[in-house]
Amino acid sequence: MRAVVTRVLSASVTIDGKKVSEIGNGFLVLLGVHNDDTEAEAIKVADRICGLRVFEDENGKMNIGPADAGAKLLIVSQFTLYADVSSRRPGFTEAAKPPISEPLYELVVSECRKKGFEVQTGEFGADMKVESINDGPVTILIDTDNLKKK
Repeated sequence: MRAVVTRVLSASVTIDGKKVSEIGNGFLVLLGVHNDDTEAEAIKVADRICGLRVFEDENGKMNIGPADAGAKLLIVSQFTLYADVSSRRPGFTEAAKPPISEPLYELVVSECRKKGFEVQTGEFGADMKVESINDGPVTILIDTDNLKKK
């Protein structure tokens, strides 16, 4: 599983001209699910998202976690994070199909909510317009393949 986590001042999702979700200070999370991912990866990535200490403390150091910063989350499904770009036309065979990816995406959302976060979402599989104002900018890539090595 891959998550691109961007610290934002605000972010929103619009579908068919209608704003369906919006957050202020927090994380915009683009989430991609791999063919081989399981519930274990979903739980692991949710835990890592909710524990990232990338908000600044009183000394200007990234040392505060999202809960203590009052952060909100906007989590958007993003199968293109598993694009194969070995040719000019990307392939997406490594991205899980909706029967696998949608329940795992929903599990990540659910796990983040269990940890006490307000979580907004896009609409799985929809053509979405995602807007954000990056803060920093701070953007972190979480890949569960890398978490397994530790």
